[in-house]
Amino acid sequence: MGRAWRYFRQGPARNWLIRAIHDDALAEVVPMLSGRLLDIGCANKPYAAMVRPYITEHVGVDHASTQHTDAQPDIVADAYDIPQPDASFDSVLCTAVLEHLEEPQRAISECYRLLRPGGVAIYSVPLIWHEHEAPRDFFRYTQFGLKHLFGTAGFVEVRCQPLSGFWVTFCQLLSYKLFKWKKRPLLGALPVIDVVCHAIQLFGRVMDRVDFSPEWTWMYLVTARKAQPTHAEPGR
Repeated sequence: MGRAWRYFRQGPARNWLIRAIHDDALAEVVPMLSGRLLDIGCANKPYAAMVRPYITEHVGVDHASTQHTDAQPDIVADAYDIPQPDASFDSVLCTAVLEHLEEPQRAISECYRLLRPGGVAIYSVPLIWHEHEAPRDFFRYTQFGLKHLFGTAGFVEVRCQPLSGFWVTFCQLLSYKLFKWKKRPLLGALPVIDVVCHAIQLFGRVMDRVDFSPEWTWMYLVTARKAQPTHAEPGR
């Protein structure tokens, strides 16, 4: 509740609720992280404070043409070819990036290469969302597609947590649509759009608790583990 209230007060009004839901869910799984963390598509490392208690080093990677002007990568590279040795990271974090990659299987396989055996990857990936960061917006993912991609790369214990049901997803998209009206001369000068967007998202939050339908989620939180090597029994 604390994070939701803080985001409600601090905005932006158009998406305070999904930011709170996403970050609350992420906070529940970041204790799985450890050691050297590779943050793929790191932008300005918005989760640095959240992950800091669990890791020893936070290495961010982003590509040279990123649209995030405040990006702070330690390594400038794309997600397909990160110039680091095999098994050189204990954990990987990748939030809302996979939809912007033309070759998702190749990117997930690169993540697998970089993780040590038993290492953990945490991704957040959209299912229902509008086009954004054009023209680098390529895919949306079901839980079955995500499990296929991660499983094909070699990951085990792949879990996909839906972060919303129909009502939050619908109200969030409606809020984004209405927020564009702020560009209109009269409405943009009044706080009415912000108030309406706040109210719509609160309604979605309440209704999702009454009638939760995860097949309408706007985003999945994925956790996956790199398989440990198997050892032959003595004498075999």
